Amino acid sequence: MENLLTSLIWNLSAAIRSYLRRYMPTNIALDALRHPRGLRLAAPVALAATAAYLYGASLCATIVERDGPGYLNVFVLLFFWNAMKFAWATILAPARMLNEMAQSRRTSNLPQE
Repeated sequence: MENLLTSLIWNLSAAIRSYLRRYMPTNIALDALRHPRGLRLAAPVALAATAAYLYGASLCATIVERDGPGYLNVFVLLFFWNAMKFAWATILAPARMLNEMAQSRRTSNLPQE
C-alpha cells in the first residue's frame, strides 16, 4: 500500500511539474533564455524582469500595507518568487554562455573521420 501511495504521489508531482513547465509564462520565458539562441540576451532580459517583478511585489505590498485587500499578499509572494527565478537566471547566464562556447569549441576541434 505504501509503495502504491509513493508511486501515485511521484506521478502526480511529475505531471504538475510538466504542466507548470509548459504553460506558465515565466517558465516559458526562462526556457527560451536558457536555449543556446537565447543566451546572448539572457542577462539583460532577466535583469529587467527581476526589476519589474520586484517593483510589482513592492507595489502590492504597499497597497496591502495601506489597508488594501489582503489577497494581494499572494501576489507579493508570486512576484517575489518570479523575481528570484529571473535573478538566478541573470547570475547563471554568463556561466551557461561560457559552457556553451567551450562545448562548441570542443566539438569543432574533434578530428573528422
